[in-house]
Amino acid sequence: MDFVTKIASQRAVVVFSKSSCCMSHTVSRLFIDLGVNPSVHELDEDPRGREIERALAKLLGHSTAVPAVFIGGKLVGSTDKIMSLHMSSNLVPMLRNAGAIWV
Repeated sequence: MDFVTKIASQRAVVVFSKSSCCMSHTVSRLFIDLGVNPSVHELDEDPRGREIERALAKLLGHSTAVPAVFIGGKLVGSTDKIMSLHMSSNLVPMLRNAGAIWV
């Protein structure tokens, strides 16, 4: 868990992902389209990936741990939460407050 917290606090937007997950790709692409350069941590390419995935699933409260998005070092949630924030026009202000975008 400390490892997750450490990585999540190093950049304004951190996405824990799997390279084969289409929802992870969608969330990462949304951030890129908004002008954010997210740090994407691919769990299937990390030797500690399974351990990290279990910790994220516990944090998220469900069995699917990816994508797990941190903004400003705080867990925001998965795809549904990110898309909900985007559709309600609350994502961009959150990204501005975290220093992920300046526009």
